[in-house]
Amino acid sequence: MINERIQDPNSLRRTKIVATVGPSSQSQDMIGRLLGAGVDVFRLNFSHGAQADHAQVAQHIRRQAGHHGRYVGILADLQGPKIRIGGFADGAVMLQAGDPFQLSLTIAADAGDQRGVAVEYKALPDSVDQDDILLLDDGKLRLRVDDVSETTVDCTVVVGGRLSSRKGVNKLGGGLAAPALTEKDLDDIRAMPGIEPDFVAVSFVSSAEDIVYARQLLADQGLNPAIIAKIERAEVVADTALLNSIIDASDGVMVARGDLGVEVGDAQLIGIQKNLISTTRKRDRMVITATQMMESMISNSVPTRAEVFDVANAVLDGTDAVMLSAETAVGDFPVEVVTAMADAAVGAEQHPVARTSKYRLDREFSSAQEMIALSAMYGANHFPSMRGLACLTEQGTTPTMMSRLSSGLPIFALSRRSDTLQRLALCRGVIPLFFDFTAFAAQDLEARTIEFLVDGGYLSRGDYILLTMGSAQGESGKTDLMKILPVE
Repeated sequence: MINERIQDPNSLRRTKIVATVGPSSQSQDMIGRLLGAGVDVFRLNFSHGAQADHAQVAQHIRRQAGHHGRYVGILADLQGPKIRIGGFADGAVMLQAGDPFQLSLTIAADAGDQRGVAVEYKALPDSVDQDDILLLDDGKLRLRVDDVSETTVDCTVVVGGRLSSRKGVNKLGGGLAAPALTEKDLDDIRAMPGIEPDFVAVSFVSSAEDIVYARQLLADQGLNPAIIAKIERAEVVADTALLNSIIDASDGVMVARGDLGVEVGDAQLIGIQKNLISTTRKRDRMVITATQMMESMISNSVPTRAEVFDVANAVLDGTDAVMLSAETAVGDFPVEVVTAMADAAVGAEQHPVARTSKYRLDREFSSAQEMIALSAMYGANHFPSMRGLACLTEQGTTPTMMSRLSSGLPIFALSRRSDTLQRLALCRGVIPLFFDFTAFAAQDLEARTIEFLVDGGYLSRGDYILLTMGSAQGESGKTDLMKILPVE
């Protein structure tokens, strides 16, 4: 049984922090320090590292979470079909604007030179046309397609620079759509029982079927993690119906601004981010905003003002979580960057925009549970003495629904199930706490709930708490009661 303890609920940060584990952060000591700094979910990046290493890190995370009295999520991020060039005989080449350059299926894997390089994506010649723009190394270099044959794509360098081995390839506007789950991903999924992740992220999702397939593969391994769809294809965000179907099939999405920004352009990414966050929340799913949020802190101990504003804007947009990648995986200041991100989030959450909501005012409720969840949040937001909301929950559905509304109040998710509590670590504004409410008689439950929250430092005399629960205790999806309780 582990529970976080606080003294001032008003000081709680609502936006969650996801930190990527890597060489800078994989030791037990550093994981403990990152937990102390405020990490809510740890990301295991399967683009790097061995399966056995990820399993060991997962053990460190669970052990340290227990020591710190925290419910912390583990996110396994599958690599997906990142399309890359092969290698160069000399490690890298310098390309100048106007140079001819060839991407080929027939050049040996590590024999690239100034004239061309191998490409792993066998369908590339069928996926491009004359005058298409190919983006290499996250868009740092640009090639214009001049001619296409069955095995080669002949290009002219439009924007040059240093090109090293194994860099990624994208097409401006999207369209290089390899299957979302590769053989490596399938092998990594088979290793997931040794990790037991709370979340699995599927990269380069192109359809709802990708999510359904991943969910079934995980179920075959006896696992039922929340599935996060990484949105990083231009064609997905350009098709509203397609995007909505992917969101509905998943448990949450990641605004993966790296490859997505390369394909749509950074200027377009601003509006896309806001739309993705808004759309995902309206469809009752979680959303993570990721990529280069505090990139300068890989090598600097303080963020730039622009990075602080980037985090703050994502918070004001309504994101559930903000994510750190290289900053904590390989950076020099992993603890400092988590602290800086937490400070930026708390600062943004003080703005009235982050505390008020007009969410779903024009829609009917689809269930009694949803009516209770959203009515409770609206009522609590407009009752000055309300200290927070307490949800007695099995699967976490009611607190997740509540977290879709903007508020300055904490949502205390009280459950006897560790898997539910670890998933709720990603939901904005939710504090997951172990509380076996089925152990108490019905006539004692309200008093015991208040006693538990008072003992934990969450409530004081004179406060009010809004309690939601089901009349049939211990059954999922049965929340149908709401009551305002004074702390006496």
